Amino acid sequence: MPVEFIGMISTRDQSETRRSRGPVVDREYVRRFARAHEDAGFDRVLIGYSSSQPDGTQVAAYAAAQTDRLSFLVAHRPGFVAPTLAARTFATLDQFADGRIAVHIITGGSDGEQRRDGDHLSKDERYDRTDEYLDVLVQAWTSDAPFGYHGRYYQVEDSYADVRSPQQPRIPLYFGGSSAAAYRVGGKHADVYALWGEPLAETAEQIASVRAAAAAAGRDTAPRISVSFRPIIGATEELAWDRAHQILATTRANIEEFRGQWRRPAGGLGGARPQNRGSQRLLAAAAKGELHDRALWTPLAAATGAAGNSTALVGTPETVAQALLDYVGIGVSTLLIRGYDPYDDAIDYGRYLLPLVRDEIARRERRPLAAVPGGAAVREG
Repeated sequence: MPVEFIGMISTRDQSETRRSRGPVVDREYVRRFARAHEDAGFDRVLIGYSSSQPDGTQVAAYAAAQTDRLSFLVAHRPGFVAPTLAARTFATLDQFADGRIAVHIITGGSDGEQRRDGDHLSKDERYDRTDEYLDVLVQAWTSDAPFGYHGRYYQVEDSYADVRSPQQPRIPLYFGGSSAAAYRVGGKHADVYALWGEPLAETAEQIASVRAAAAAAGRDTAPRISVSFRPIIGATEELAWDRAHQILATTRANIEEFRGQWRRPAGGLGGARPQNRGSQRLLAAAAKGELHDRALWTPLAAATGAAGNSTALVGTPETVAQALLDYVGIGVSTLLIRGYDPYDDAIDYGRYLLPLVRDEIARRERRPLAAVPGGAAVREG
């Protein structure tokens, strides 16, 4: 099965290594950034969600109008609009984007971030609400007749919408989270389950948890798995590591400024222990050591308080490609990668990294199958 590559775009030039440049919404930058990913061969790009950032559906609509093939993964927090309204919003967007939209469900791991938008539910309550929300959302996308729903958080009567996605049977759902509640809800609903970049053994454990949750929900097919990284590549190993250490030094120097710039509390970037389980897991990996497996480097997660996907893969394109393939080998089919120099890194990934991974996967798929005792088969080589 071919691997899916996802990048990430934002509405202005910014990263952990430098302060924001330009207006909050820089249309020309969005256009260039989206087209850079399309030219680089990415399958889709993530548009993130924050209580202080521009609305992702409108960013996706504009970026889709500037591109031809690139697809978009729009992060969405359940609970702030009715699921029936969200269903119509995303179906309308997907019609204008000609079937290039997917939705990334993030329930929310920070009480403070949720409260900025008026949500005061506990984490477990938020996941219960997300479960109901997705029940309604999927019915709104797929029901052939008016339907009703009567849950704790949502009560819908005689609901039906004419607008539908051009994708069949519906818009794809991605889902993020690393807690037991996240596994339960995402295992039930997700087409793709998204994880942050942990060491291989810990990632395999999470994949097993997602698959177990999907089975418990009665699914015959488990969600596909996405893992996120921040690759740092160089022409030689030495150059890649020099760049990695420079990025780390600059990030550490910028922490206080970014807390104010991104409206983060002390625990959000390099401060107190974060509330969400995904960040806690990244910090636990960092506490075990700086370098894991082939090329996974954790000091940037420690420096930022694991505020988002923040573990790096460091090395030459060949080294990083092999590291990504190690994750493909344990069941990952989607790779979300973004850089610390976001625009230029997207171009470099397209030139030097994506072709190596795709060529190796194609080579593996061409290998003949060899019979083994019991009637099974394995690929030779």
